[in-house]
Amino acid sequence: MPTYQYQCKQCGYEMEELQSMNEAPLTHCPSCHTENLARIMGAGAGLIFKGSGFYLTDYKKQDHKKPAKPSESKKPDAPAKPDAGSTEKK
Repeated sequence: MPTYQYQCKQCGYEMEELQSMNEAPLTHCPSCHTENLARIMGAGAGLIFKGSGFYLTDYKKQDHKKPAKPSESKKPDAPAKPDAGSTEKK
């Protein structure tokens, strides 16, 4: 159920009321006892994420906790050197 904000047009009294969307707006001011209470149209509340790491704790995959693999530096293959100890002759 939404909370609606009301203000009296005569005395300026402001109040909030928890009402169903199907209920009629209130008109009776509890302060000055007149029928001048009007519902104030607000812009609404924004969505606020509080706490540390909303994304990290709720939706990120668990593999982020594993240590990263060390990067292997790939060197181009050097030409094969003939075996110096080879005694094979043609």
